[in-house]
Amino acid sequence: MKKGSVIIEPFPALPLPVKNFDPAMKLIAFDADDTLWVNEPNYVDVKQKLCELLSHHIDQEILTERFYNAQIRNLHVFGYGAKSFILSMIETAIELTNGAITGDEIQQIINVGRKLIDFPIDVLDGIPEVLETLSKHFDLMVLTKGDLFDQESKIARSGLGHYFKHVEIVSEKNEQAYLRILDKYNVQPADFIMIGNSLKSDVLPVVHIGGRAIHIPYAITWVHEYVTDEQLVGKTFTTLESARELLTLLGKVSEVA
Repeated sequence: MKKGSVIIEPFPALPLPVKNFDPAMKLIAFDADDTLWVNEPNYVDVKQKLCELLSHHIDQEILTERFYNAQIRNLHVFGYGAKSFILSMIETAIELTNGAITGDEIQQIINVGRKLIDFPIDVLDGIPEVLETLSKHFDLMVLTKGDLFDQESKIARSGLGHYFKHVEIVSEKNEQAYLRILDKYNVQPADFIMIGNSLKSDVLPVVHIGGRAIHIPYAITWVHEYVTDEQLVGKTFTTLESARELLTLLGKVSEVA
């Protein structure tokens, strides 16, 4: 599979009937990027501009692979988010040009990358209506990973913050992170639903700790979030085509909650 952002088909998953949701469900969490609003296409566009800026230095396929490797390597140092992405672009450019890249070209990379910090938020279809309804019946949380400044800024710019009782921004979404958050809010895994576009971050860790996960695939998925079919064997979760289907899935719960 080519490194970078790829388009993948939704994985098949076992449906989770409405009757399995406890009316006393204590907490429903939403991922942010590519669940509440468009995010990954902005990164794809900036990466393409990097390729254009360096096209006279290096082949695009080599650049794409080396840039992906730099991103993954830097996750352990800078974490997720726009600033880490920009630093990885600069590092890749310096490496692939053997230091020959000019200060002016580096400034161009910074200028292109800066667009990731303040791009207009494009809220996904149906999200405001879904949050408006669910927030009347459940405690809602934004549970996202990434840079604190980036994510807080996007939440504020989205205009969706008032629907959420809680906001949690973590460096990684794994079983330990979910358990720590649930313990903080005194919620048992069985009383928790996680909704998001990433099988790796929003679904599998939650299923592993005994929580309930709803997968709403987005058209573009970063390859770092890709999982294999084998990893999904025996895992029960719900896959929806759009957020609007949440109201049907959770409707009976809303009526009695």
